Amino acid sequence: MSKIHETVDIKAPASRVWAVVQEDAEHAPKWSSYLAKAEQLDDGPPGKGTRYRYQLDLPGGFKESIEVEQTVYSKPKHCAGRFIRGPLKGTWAYTYTERKDGTTHVLYEMDYELGGLLRFTGGLLTKQYAEGIRKTMAALKQYVESGKGPKAKA
Repeated sequence: MSKIHETVDIKAPASRVWAVVQEDAEHAPKWSSYLAKAEQLDDGPPGKGTRYRYQLDLPGGFKESIEVEQTVYSKPKHCAGRFIRGPLKGTWAYTYTERKDGTTHVLYEMDYELGGLLRFTGGLLTKQYAEGIRKTMAALKQYVESGKGPKAKA
């Protein structure tokens, strides 16, 4: 299994960062590397059991579709899930820790293995994907701090 562990500090309350990442998935391609499209597969507000489909444009010209299911939804502190369809197998999680100065420490963790045709790319794609996650976290910081995206919902 490969592991990704990335963090970023964002000058915004946890509820605001949560609203952008967990409640506005369809607009995630505006700040997420390799993500061409995101769509919620279930009706109603996001929560435990909600499924999403992501269309990925990966390094090397690979285009893939993955589906995830949220298994933990503890607003605005922790959201986690598992990959349920596509070439990635494993789990992912976001943890949001609001600090006294009003910034939010965001931790993204992923334990995964590549399947399908992607498993033949070996370490090359794994390294590039990890770099994409680093860029995504930096882009998320810029997106939220510039005031883009939804505000926190009550």
